[in-house]
Amino acid sequence: MIKLLRNILILIALLLSSSLARAEVISNPIAAFAGLDKITGRLIKFDVYIDETVQFGALRLTPKACHTRAATQKQRTTVFLEVDQISLDGKATRIFSGWMFADSPSLNAIDHAIYDVWLEDCKQSSNILPPAER
Repeated sequence: MIKLLRNILILIALLLSSSLARAEVISNPIAAFAGLDKITGRLIKFDVYIDETVQFGALRLTPKACHTRAATQKQRTTVFLEVDQISLDGKATRIFSGWMFADSPSLNAIDHAIYDVWLEDCKQSSNILPPAER
């Protein structure tokens, strides 16, 4: 009886893990961010194409991947982001490189004294032209 129960639990665990592994990940060409300048209180929303670098204040942001998953998945919208801080003499210093989560913006936030930047969504299209068409 105990062996049968153990085998049933193992089968349930395998079924659950295989269904999680099959969760479809959608790669998107655009990451939608919001940025806050803490000095002025100005909030800006902006779209950035994957592998494009944009400047927000003294920060340069370069998203490398933007993924969405089914609404039933935790951390449904994620972006792999690289952020460099530009000093007054023009030198760039990497201050962030990692995954950011739209559903939990404080989980892996950019630690900066003046600027807050967070992922809002991943998109398939934008009213901003792709870098190759500008």
